[in-house]
Amino acid sequence: MGLGNLHDHSRQEHAGSTINHPRAYDVLASLAFAGRRREVFTRLAALSGARPGDRVLDVGCGTGYLTRVLAPLIGPAGQVVGVDPAPSMVEHARRRAPANCSYAVGVGQALDLADESFDVVVTSLAVHHMPEGERGAAVREMFRVLRPGGRLLVVEFRRPANRWAAGLLGALAGPAHRHSPRDLLGDLVPRAGFDVEAEGELPPLLFYLRAGRPATSSAP
Repeated sequence: MGLGNLHDHSRQEHAGSTINHPRAYDVLASLAFAGRRREVFTRLAALSGARPGDRVLDVGCGTGYLTRVLAPLIGPAGQVVGVDPAPSMVEHARRRAPANCSYAVGVGQALDLADESFDVVVTSLAVHHMPEGERGAAVREMFRVLRPGGRLLVVEFRRPANRWAAGLLGALAGPAHRHSPRDLLGDLVPRAGFDVEAEGELPPLLFYLRAGRPATSSAP
């Protein structure tokens, strides 16, 4: 299998894509993070602000890697729900699921979840797979399912200077690695109603944006 075959692209350039080879993806991700994947995603879990007893949603959960890192933070009284459009990724995640994690096939643009039902929403390395014209709808859905005062963490790839790492990133992210994460996200998060709290980089590959849903607001 060639690296490019990780991605299932539609006929349209910006129509989005899914990843349908979970084991290959995990192998490439381990290589791309140079053995630091667990360390980096532990930092992301901490940045999410997830606490014991929280309900956490992971939009575009992929193989469930971040959900499994989040699981100990929320404890047995909490729950992590992962949603991904690729059935093969969801099945892979289910086979490795801790007791407080569950998964469903679905898309971020139309979440089959109740309003204001989560304390934290995370989306890691998923926005670039969404159809370009529907990314705003996906962020609005994240706002809708968050409780007032809830927290959002968006994580995307940033292009590394190292050519070897950039090649692996191209296999993982497809065309998205050609764009900066700030260009990719634009003003989607504040336009959906969130208050942006912080943004930054995590070596070697990631950019993150942290935001909150105002405690007294309603969805735009």
